[in-house]
Amino acid sequence: MKKVVKFGGSSLASAKQFEKVGNIIRSDEGRRYVIPSAPGKRNSGDRKVTDMLYACYALAEEGKDFRGKLAEIKARYDEIITGLSLDFSLTEDFKEIEEKFKNKAGKDYAASRGEYLNGKIMAQYLGYTFVDSASVVCFDKKGEFDAEKTNEKMSAKLSKTERAVIPGFFGAMPDGSIKTFSRGGSDITGSIVARAVKADVYENWTDVSGFMIADPRIINKPQSIEIITYTELRELAYMGASVLHEDSIFPVRKEGIPINIRNTNKPEDEGTWIVESTARKSKYTITGIAGKKGFCCVNISKDMMNSEIGFVRKVLQSFEDHDISIEHVPSGIDTMTVFVHEDDFISKEQAVVSEIHRLAKPDMLEIESDLGLIAVVGRGMKSTRGTAGRIFSALAHANVNVRMIDQGSSELNIIIGVENRDFEKAISAIYDIFVETQL
Repeated sequence: MKKVVKFGGSSLASAKQFEKVGNIIRSDEGRRYVIPSAPGKRNSGDRKVTDMLYACYALAEEGKDFRGKLAEIKARYDEIITGLSLDFSLTEDFKEIEEKFKNKAGKDYAASRGEYLNGKIMAQYLGYTFVDSASVVCFDKKGEFDAEKTNEKMSAKLSKTERAVIPGFFGAMPDGSIKTFSRGGSDITGSIVARAVKADVYENWTDVSGFMIADPRIINKPQSIEIITYTELRELAYMGASVLHEDSIFPVRKEGIPINIRNTNKPEDEGTWIVESTARKSKYTITGIAGKKGFCCVNISKDMMNSEIGFVRKVLQSFEDHDISIEHVPSGIDTMTVFVHEDDFISKEQAVVSEIHRLAKPDMLEIESDLGLIAVVGRGMKSTRGTAGRIFSALAHANVNVRMIDQGSSELNIIIGVENRDFEKAISAIYDIFVETQL
């Protein structure tokens, strides 16, 4: 069994957490490739090292004295090294970082040092080989991730390395300059490594025991999801579920490698398995519920719209011309509604409205704001009669006014639009009918 294991920032925030991680890795011989994040918060009032690095580099960019802030960051790492009783120092690394900051090496370089330094400590602690991600994770000249070149380099390097630590979150451009993924990108690095070594499992260790069916900030102690498909995860992640970076599934999906979300503080928990497909049925009809607030919609109507060739294209072009991404477009015979993010739309709304009138010449146009979208996702929905009816019955019983309904052709999800003020109430009602009462 060959396993790639990634540990999040909260799992590596202190020497005590490092020891937990060390015990987890050593308890299974198959855990051969380790991807660490930068140290996270030690407590609620603490700061993540990545945020400290950004703030420190901002001072350097402004030409201000940043050495005090850099010393605070070094103290965080020294505390971990001392707590682990390691005969090891990062003094030379911090001298290099100070010089690079003076020479304005860039925000990506600054942010990447959190994972880089934690990786060096982890390799020393475990006795594993340290592999600098800048030497094996490749971005092209445009800053786009080069998956195939990375896989080739990573495979070649790790085929000769029995056990290694590869820091997450960053790689390098063709000129050698550091480039990072978006925040949470260490998940992507773990997935890249899993593909390169053809791992049997990619374990992603964090501070929760997998995915919950609904947001625990809305539902008190929601049930966990035992197994979820890549497709279901994409739907939930897109609508706000955030345990795993949504782009991290693509490298392992190509190889059919399952992901196991585990809890560093409760290693005995099985966690959630993310797989390509499964014959195992969900415990409930739905797999999960997720959603976001802050949408608005543009309602457009025109008599005989359905017989006017190009009408929809003209409307959507008005949004495209102003760089506004569209979320959903439910439509009827003489009406269509376009859902967009409120923040993206408000500053451009009148320009978009003018263009819609000029191109499509609608009879009526109306804008509504303060809307939330909720996705109810589940592979069991298409084989269960009355799922939509149960959702809308639950919402009606909770006095929630449904503003939009959109079901995908795969029957894997149903998107519901509600007013922001009804958002939490709607999620609670749906969770209750499918999980608590199971009517």
